[in-house]
Amino acid sequence: MLIKIVYDNTSVRSDLKSDWGFAAIIEYGGRKILFDAGADGDILLNNMRNMEIDPVTIDRVFISHHHFDHTGGLAAFLAKNNKVTLYAPESFRGVRNAARVIHVSETINIEKNIYSTGELKGIEQSLIIQTEMGVVLIVGCSHPSLKVIMQAAEPYGNIYAIVGGFHGFREFEILGDIRKICPTHCTQAIEELHKLYPEKYISGGAGKEIEL
Repeated sequence: MLIKIVYDNTSVRSDLKSDWGFAAIIEYGGRKILFDAGADGDILLNNMRNMEIDPVTIDRVFISHHHFDHTGGLAAFLAKNNKVTLYAPESFRGVRNAARVIHVSETINIEKNIYSTGELKGIEQSLIIQTEMGVVLIVGCSHPSLKVIMQAAEPYGNIYAIVGGFHGFREFEILGDIRKICPTHCTQAIEELHKLYPEKYISGGAGKEIEL
């Protein structure tokens, strides 16, 4: 699978703009999923263009939670591609121009080997992808706490990698058995995580491509 970060607080390329927010393209099983949409539609689309990602090739959109830094670019994206199926947490309403909107409360199967944790603590869902190495967990801001999200994902297999925003996460010991971590966006303990787990740490930033 391939994860392409298209929106983040930092950038690894001079032709991409950084901004407070997060979005990534997940390519797996013949699908392309836009995970979150950043804060600004112009930045999202320009970054995608410079990464040679055509919005019309995306067939699924997965929104982790309703905060603006994850949804602000959504309308601009849907203006380019309104044929997608969009998975939104139950608390996020008002989406327009998607071909189909599925509001998620409980865990559901999205595609073969791809699941939602369900909306945890009434605010946020995360994406579970089963791979040969184990579960790859994609998170938005981890508002329910990373521990709660990991517990929701564990029935689907051993967690191999976690990518996304960890927010105020400090329970570093629970990452001991995780093979790869890529803390992005709102993660407050990025430096500590890098020092603690240099062998499993992957830096984020707009333009980063992670092959797992």
